[in-house]
Amino acid sequence: MPNLLVVLLVAIMGGIAVVLQANFNGLMDKTIGTLESVFITYGLGGVIAAVFMLAYKGGNLSAVRSLPWYVWTAGLCGLVIIGALSYSVPRLGLVVTFTVFVATQFIVGALFDHFGVLGAELRPFTLTKFAGMAVVLFGIWLIIK
Repeated sequence: MPNLLVVLLVAIMGGIAVVLQANFNGLMDKTIGTLESVFITYGLGGVIAAVFMLAYKGGNLSAVRSLPWYVWTAGLCGLVIIGALSYSVPRLGLVVTFTVFVATQFIVGALFDHFGVLGAELRPFTLTKFAGMAVVLFGIWLIIK
């Protein structure tokens, strides 16, 4: 496993990118609309990903046949995420939108981990995790209130 610090820094960079993207998509949503902002985000992202993939000689696309069918819905999930952020941010603000997103992710993530849903690695839901989530969810409730 990679160094924990490196993994945490990558996760932090991802978190910053999500906030930037949500803010920019919210700005686009107000001006040109939700579907248009999703199209621009996915269109440009797809072009950039294709350039990188071609630069690395096509990546490992030959292995796609070995993937379970349900992983193909990741693109649809991405569209839902970007669309929901684009629509919600200008109407709720960044903090409330992310608060709702995070609360939902905690709950669904805990269920996926506990039951190993759709290939997730089994990680039992312990009393310690419950206590930690309760504290975080209480904080989320305070933010929305």
